[in-house]
Amino acid sequence: MFKWRKIITPIAAIAVLSVVLFFPRGQADSQLTVASGLSPLIEVEELEIVEEETIISVPTAPEPIVVDVQGAVTHPGVYSLVEGDRLIDAIHAAGGYLPHADSRMLNHAMKLVDEFYIYVPIEGEEVSLSGSILTTPVKEEDQKSVNKVNINLADMQELMTIPGIGPSKAAAIIQYRDENGSFTSTDRLMDVSGIGQKTFDRLESFVTVD
Repeated sequence: MFKWRKIITPIAAIAVLSVVLFFPRGQADSQLTVASGLSPLIEVEELEIVEEETIISVPTAPEPIVVDVQGAVTHPGVYSLVEGDRLIDAIHAAGGYLPHADSRMLNHAMKLVDEFYIYVPIEGEEVSLSGSILTTPVKEEDQKSVNKVNINLADMQELMTIPGIGPSKAAAIIQYRDENGSFTSTDRLMDVSGIGQKTFDRLESFVTVD
């Protein structure tokens, strides 16, 4: 009996050594995993991708404004521009300055507002700073304090202090008086060449026939 144990023990040791040598560790682990009923694959959780909403900002269009450009410019008149435009934009809209224009008193960087009136004098012309180089719309509550110009008595310089009246319109008013007599009412100004309803509406509160 003792002799058999001596023979069996070395055989068992050789059998264990053979298993270790002939079966790689990876296969053994795999076999153990399958035997245990566990999957060798690792589940990967899906990541939820949240798309960010893109907010598109639509710029608002600038408000339209209307300005009156008179005096020593190529094409005096009323022009439609947009809010934020500068005085130089109004001059360009009127075709630019005439060769004899005096623009020293004009701030070309000034922002325009609706109903703005710009008068460009000629060189050597005397224009009061409170006259009509630049004027903004007069508030309704301030109109009573405005000195009205008598269109039947005013000379050319006085007529040009009226917002919207430049040299050409002032000359046309005087010519009308000479040919037709005194104005019987202020709205008769619309009979003068170059003065329409819109121009009259802007200057009505500044003129009188009394």
